[in-house]
Amino acid sequence: MGFKKDFAWGVATSSQQIEGAYLEGGKGLNIWDVFSHEPTRIKDRKTSDVACDHYHLFREDVKLLRSLGVNSYRFSISWSRIFPNGVGEVSEDGVRFYSELIDELISNGIEPYITLFHWDYPYALYKKGGWLNDESVDWFKSYAAKVVELYSDRVTYFITFNEPQCFIGHGYLRGIHAPGIKLPYKDIFQMAHNVMKAHGAAVIAMREAAKRPIKIGYAPTCSAHYPATDSPEDIEAARRALFDSPKLSEQVMWSASWWSDPVILGKYPEDGLELYKDYLPEITEEDLRLMNQPLDFYAQNIYNGKEIKSGENGEPVAVKRPSDAPVTALGWSVTPRCLYWGPRFFTERYRLPFYISENGAATNDVLGADGKVHDEDRIKFLSTYLDEFERAADDGVDIRGYFLWSFMDNFEWAEGYGPRFGIVYTDYETMRRIPKDSAYWYKNYIEQKSKK
Repeated sequence: MGFKKDFAWGVATSSQQIEGAYLEGGKGLNIWDVFSHEPTRIKDRKTSDVACDHYHLFREDVKLLRSLGVNSYRFSISWSRIFPNGVGEVSEDGVRFYSELIDELISNGIEPYITLFHWDYPYALYKKGGWLNDESVDWFKSYAAKVVELYSDRVTYFITFNEPQCFIGHGYLRGIHAPGIKLPYKDIFQMAHNVMKAHGAAVIAMREAAKRPIKIGYAPTCSAHYPATDSPEDIEAARRALFDSPKLSEQVMWSASWWSDPVILGKYPEDGLELYKDYLPEITEEDLRLMNQPLDFYAQNIYNGKEIKSGENGEPVAVKRPSDAPVTALGWSVTPRCLYWGPRFFTERYRLPFYISENGAATNDVLGADGKVHDEDRIKFLSTYLDEFERAADDGVDIRGYFLWSFMDNFEWAEGYGPRFGIVYTDYETMRRIPKDSAYWYKNYIEQKSKK
């Protein structure tokens, strides 16, 4: 069976990580602009002010995308580039930038996939309470509707949120991402509730604003656990490890079910309601109906997972990894089987067409004396992960697309410019882009799979 004929083969980026031009074209500040100017927040005291300068180089970047053989490109829109103050006046320069980017993609035969929010919250709205303010639902709804009004004449695919686990959990619970604060659990659960209400309100407004039929999805993330064996007991233990609500800790926002059950099933997971009952906001039937809007597809950013076996009384037990088990340059476990079992478990539970919205690896890439980047570790990573993803397709999982993270090396949030996730090398001194060996490998892979 393999991948479908109309499969979306793509790469992904986010506005904050590549655009730069942080105060050009009428753009307002966002929380990452402010955070990255703090002296101790980003490694090596770097900022995202210039990043990859995609704002000025997007035409060359799109030509490079075409040369890679991808047919789809997932990118995010900077909310404060469209609405400098988060709401109110629209920046015509910001509108024009994304319009020209979209036109460039389409003229090069590349399908745009727009992510509305990839962590860069407008600073003007953050000062009004951000996601903790109930008005944030309407703020996001208005922004989402405007983007669809502007671009749905040419763009079909829209994603509301990227990785709410990260922008709430890392930004407001652990405090390691923007805005870099640590709030009590009661506030955290209120923010999560508002994010999911904002998603639902946006979906309604987007469909009303669309100039032609559009497809809307959602892209959370997870650690996609997989069974130690194919025994029914281990499979069920891995499923439980993925969907059971975690105990209260700094990792609580990494629950797969907490962020997706309300959005897709219209209810919070029962075990979570019991575990977190002392910290939850009022949850009304009206709230749940708002969150639970029909979606056209469901996406996940999956990088790894844990091997799980069935322990005493069927309880999930993580299998200890060998000391020499492979890891990426960031120390993340390399676990290809997560790209079979994650899609399988999610489609069994949510029954929606499925995309991998991010998958990739940071490796120790250097520009060689021959002027090339030989990133064999990344090629091995992609090859083994995509083998598992194709196996899921062979077994009937309704898989629609794969977006490799990332198109090019970029600003890696609090890690600065050290980690390199791209299949294109970015020389940050000259802004020269150099396709790595993995870029040519991916192009060939797409060509081979597209012939089937």
